[in-house]
Amino acid sequence: MTNADGTDDLGGAGGTVQSVDRAIQILEMLADASSLGVSEISRRLGVHRSTAFRLLATLEARNLVEQEERRGTYQLGFGVLRLAGRITARMDIVKDAQQVCDELTNELNETSNVAIFDNGAAVNVSQATGTRLVSVTRQYVGQRTPLHATSTGKVLLAHAPADVVRHALSQPLEQCTGNTLTSPAALEAHLELVRERGWAAAAEEWEYDTNALAVPVSGQDGSVVAALSITAPSFRMPEASFPGLVDVLKRHARQLGARLGAAV
Repeated sequence: MTNADGTDDLGGAGGTVQSVDRAIQILEMLADASSLGVSEISRRLGVHRSTAFRLLATLEARNLVEQEERRGTYQLGFGVLRLAGRITARMDIVKDAQQVCDELTNELNETSNVAIFDNGAAVNVSQATGTRLVSVTRQYVGQRTPLHATSTGKVLLAHAPADVVRHALSQPLEQCTGNTLTSPAALEAHLELVRERGWAAAAEEWEYDTNALAVPVSGQDGSVVAALSITAPSFRMPEASFPGLVDVLKRHARQLGARLGAAV
């Protein structure tokens, strides 16, 4: 589609959508300048005034900008605050998750993690490590881990919306070790098992000689917002020990859920 100023809407650099990029630039401008008029915004963007007005009208419809009645200029709207609140909530998860990880690791003296779902991966947001000489050190905060090969990933995928699950099953499943589930049908059946029993395990599926166990963490609305896991060398946490550790994990997961507003 061609805009009024003769530019292509898909003409941004690196395959970006030009109109979206310009709308974001407007938000950044208003964040720096508090308020600006249409003429000034169009000048800074290097576009026709009518193009700037249409962009502002779209942002205004989403409550991301609003007009100052007396001055006729635009400022950031309360919709931005709503979006920022989502980030604040995630920051709260990080803070509360760290305390729960510390408590879980103090009890079991093994590496614990809390992970959240982010764009097709399980991302560790908090971690605590034990004092044992041999411990799991491969994982770290901020690390993206595969959904199909990790205990936290399986928990998050098992409780994800149906379209997210379908998309994950349609993608090639990397074989991290000889134990990794790479068959979509096998993974789909395994996710059903995870939902039924309320926990997931990864027995040397992401890394040899390492086992992990994870349980879901519920948020204020009852949906699964994170996964709490314990990871240890397989010789110290064999599969036979999983059922006995589940109750410990669930107890700490309930504590984290309560901190996040979930009903206890």
